[in-house]
Amino acid sequence: MAIQYVNGDATEPIGVGTKIIVHIVNDLGAWGSGFVLSVSARWPEPKAAYMLSKERNNLILGNVQLVSVESGRLDESIFVANLVGQSGLKGPSNPRPVQYPAVEDGLCKIATEARKIGASVHMPRIGCARGGSKWSQMEPIIARALDGISVTVYDL
Repeated sequence: MAIQYVNGDATEPIGVGTKIIVHIVNDLGAWGSGFVLSVSARWPEPKAAYMLSKERNNLILGNVQLVSVESGRLDESIFVANLVGQSGLKGPSNPRPVQYPAVEDGLCKIATEARKIGASVHMPRIGCARGGSKWSQMEPIIARALDGISVTVYDL
């Protein structure tokens, strides 16, 4: 299935049914810039789950935390997937902290869960701001890992 691109906010996913909002987090336990600010403004649970993983030394590249943020009936739930796909923070000595194999591994885990619960996947252009990636490199990874799942990418 092709990736659908829309103008909008990924924290307000469109469509019906269960939705998983995917974003990339780092392996340091640093939560405070980029898309996580929009996530935190809407729901406290993803940050709390991330910080708990930090305390437990479980921020391992490729790991995914699937956090329920809006539930009611299962077929109308929203989950946020904290995908540990970035090693460190972007800076002069680390211009591309996003790790493609970790992102692909995490997206494959998300695909398994999405199929299990019948969810669509929603995201901003992951890895392209704070992660230092180019969309031309990230898009094929997403298409491959989430093949057969409805994916919507949001541009503000």
